[in-house]
This record gives sequence, structure tokens and C-alpha cells, in this order.
Amino acid sequence: MTTEKKEQPLNDFEERRRAALAMGGEAKLRARAEKGVLDARSRIDRLIDPGSFYESGLFGRSIMPGDEATTPADGKIAGYARIDGREVAVISNDFTVKGASSSLTNMRKIGQMRRIAAMRGLPMVWLGESSGARLPDNQGSRGMGTMLGNDPTQYQRMRETPWVSAILGYCYGSSFLYNCCSDFSVIRKGAVMAVSSPGLIELATGEKLSPEDLGGWRIHAETTGMVDMVVDTDEEALDALRKFLSYMPTHHKEMPPVRPTPAGSGEGMRTIQDLLPASRTQVYDMRKIIQRIVDNDSYFEMKARFGRVAVTALGRLAGRVVGIIANNPMVKGGTLDTDACDKIIDFLVLCDSFNIPIVMLVDTPGFLIGAEAEKRRATGKIVNFMNALQLVTVPKISVIIRKTYGQAYLNMGGGRNSDEVAAWPTAEVSFMTPAFAVTVVHGLRRGDPGFEEKLAEMEKENEVWGIASMYGVQHVIQPQETRDHLIRLLDVHQLRLSNGIGQHLMRAWPTSS
Repeated sequence: MTTEKKEQPLNDFEERRRAALAMGGEAKLRARAEKGVLDARSRIDRLIDPGSFYESGLFGRSIMPGDEATTPADGKIAGYARIDGREVAVISNDFTVKGASSSLTNMRKIGQMRRIAAMRGLPMVWLGESSGARLPDNQGSRGMGTMLGNDPTQYQRMRETPWVSAILGYCYGSSFLYNCCSDFSVIRKGAVMAVSSPGLIELATGEKLSPEDLGGWRIHAETTGMVDMVVDTDEEALDALRKFLSYMPTHHKEMPPVRPTPAGSGEGMRTIQDLLPASRTQVYDMRKIIQRIVDNDSYFEMKARFGRVAVTALGRLAGRVVGIIANNPMVKGGTLDTDACDKIIDFLVLCDSFNIPIVMLVDTPGFLIGAEAEKRRATGKIVNFMNALQLVTVPKISVIIRKTYGQAYLNMGGGRNSDEVAAWPTAEVSFMTPAFAVTVVHGLRRGDPGFEEKLAEMEKENEVWGIASMYGVQHVIQPQETRDHLIRLLDVHQLRLSNGIGQHLMRAWPTSS
């Protein structure tokens, strides 16, 4: 064989490689850069450990005749990488190639990444930006036969490994599907997630909507609860994914990573009681209490704009990851509503699936009641909450900070629905708020003769000492002891018989219930 013939395949390889790496071309990439938006490969580079990306399917192209030259990597970049030294699988949608639309080839790439992630214990990362299904590829019966890369388990979640997703542009079709399957999702302001584009909606229904009104960040962060965090830039979104994964094990059969305890952690406990108002009706921000309890700089809140009467956050205690569920009296006095139920359920499933013990900090007057609450299926949501709580197999430690009444007492870990219950001396426990109880039991209303006397009697009966005397709470602790109490009990309640691994009874719980 001549030297020229030997070199031809190598030259052909390099030419094809350059074409694939060029994505949609210099002009499209430059236009994105001018808007401050990263391209698909730059997003991967920002997210992962430098030099760790190992691409799969670089030479994938469309199977449609005539499209081979215009579909480098077929619009979806796939491969393996490392984040903080741990292997992950990554899909990054390349909007410069046919809007990162889905086709037979790139869906096969997605199927491969998802299967390997599940089989080999790798977290799955989705960097979303897609116009949806590619036309005319998916049009007609033959086109529909190519859907999902012929993988019937494409959207099955058994939570073998964590999934994370970023919404970084227009996300229709598979981009919204994978986001809704993820354990953590972040949206960049200006990005959009919806089932279909405004143009298609107008054709189908005549309704004219802007992309932002259809599925912008406010809708999903504040109304639907489908995203966990909102950021301003691509870079912030990728940093959020990286940080979330730092709390997660790589797969469900290992414990989350342990970090050194930062210097100064717990110093704020000496004055933590100063954050709690003297009056049960005066509001305060529970998040400030949580931030004093957990290790310094470890507080990572999820769904902060949704179901705001509750707080769900990851954090660390003495370097070990914990999940925190708390009532927030700053919003509606901490009265739990249906959005809060959904938010807490999602978080319980996350923690139980990935072996994260749960801490519950309690201060709630109960569940929101009334006609509107019933229309929003309050009864079913409350029962789902209890169902999820009782399916949890990781340790659950509850601390009653101030008040807990009625059914919410049970949902927030009382009545043996957590492994141990502690209470501050300020805690009050009863079936309902004292003023309402006076009216129900004695027929008296505020201003009636004898009301204040009966109210004082009710308040006395609600004090923590009654329930502590019958071992309904196992510990009464001073506020400044809370961090040390939690660290000690989490040591006690380690799952030693299973090497820290829970039973994962909710591994198939719907990700977008």
C-alpha cells in the first residue's frame, strides 16, 4: 500500500473530527457568545473537571439523506466526564445544529448514556436546550417508528443514580421530559420549558403566548415547582449542578461524601434563641436558624420560590450530608399548604433514595383549610405526604421549635413518625391553636367573660412538659444544644446493619407527581 493510501484514512478522520467539533459553524457560535450564552461544548467544559470529557458518538449524523453534512454529532453531545473526581455521564444539547432537535441517531446516544449511568452507577447530567422532535424526520408513521431511539425505558426512573438538569434556552420535547425526570433542576432566566413551542400552540389552539408566559422561569419556580433553582447565567447554572452533586452519592448503594467540618461551624449556636420571637404569633425566618445549625457554607436550599411555607434544603452536620425539612413562619405563619406538601414529598423521596438522613424543624399551626384548599386536593396531598414519610427508611430526627398542632404534628414527625423527637422548652403541642380550642370546647370567643382564663389554661396544657412526661417526645433540649443533639443522634441512628444504605421504597415514586 502506498504512503498516500495509508494516510488517506487518517486525513479523513481528522477532517471529519474537525467538522464535528465545529458544531453549527463559526457564525452561530459567535452570535451566542455575543449574547453571553455558552455553546454546548463550552457548557461541558465549564461543568466538569478540566480535560476529563471522553466523548461518545462524535461522528454521529442524521440518517436523513442530504442532512449528513449539516448535523455534526447530530445536535446532541454525549460522553463521560468527571466532576470532583467522580465519573458522570453527560448530554449537552447543541442548539446550533438543527435546534438540538431529537432524531434517531441522537436518541440512541441518549439511550446509551442513560443505560450506562444506571448500570455502572454514574450520575446523569442533562444540559437542556432543544426545539423538540426533528421534522420531517419524525413525521409520518416511519418517522414515529424512530422515536426514543427504540428504547422503551427512556423515561423510566428507578433512582439508581442522581439525575441533574439545567434549562438553558428553549426546552421543548425531550429537554422538558428529562428535566421533569431529574432530581435537581436549575433554570436560567430567559430560558423556557414547555411541552410545545408558542408557534405550535397557536396553530393548534389559536392561543397566542410569549415563550416567557408559556413556560418562563417564574412559572416553573413559583407556580409549578418544576425547577429547584433560578439563576442569571449559564455559568451559575452549571455551578449549581456541580454543587448539588457534591451532596449526592454517585449511586444509591453508597453514602454521600463526607467533607471536613469548616472552621467556626456551630459558633452561632450560643445565641440561636435570639432568633425566636417571644410571641407564638410573631413571624421569623426559619432559614436563619437552619444556617446556624448546619456547617458553615453548607446550606443549599431547593425550591426556594415554591411552597414557601416550607423549607427544603441540603446541608452538612459535622461534615455529613443531611436533608432539612422545616416550617417557615415568615410565610403564612408556617401554615402548610398543598404546594408545600408536594415540595416536601419530592424532598423525602430524594433523601430516601440517596441515603441522606432527614432533620425536621417544626413550627406550624397546621394545614391550610377551606374551600380553596379542598379544590387543590388538600386531603389527598396530606395523605401522600404521610405515605411518603412512613416509607422513608433513612434516619428521621425531629425538633419542635415552637408550635405544632393537629394533623401537621404527625406529618412533621410527631407521633413516632420520626425516629426521635426533641423539643425546645418553647414548644407547644396540641390538636389546635389555644384560642380556637377555647371556642370549640367552652363556647367562648375573645372578649367574652372567662375567655382569657380558659385561654391561659389551654396554653398551660399545651406546654411541652406534658408530652415529655409521657415520653411523647424523647428529649427536651435548650436551643443552643440543637446542633450537638442532632450530630449525636445521627451518630446513634446510622444504618449500621446495611452499611448506611436505606431500602429505597420510593425509588419508583413519580418524579413530577
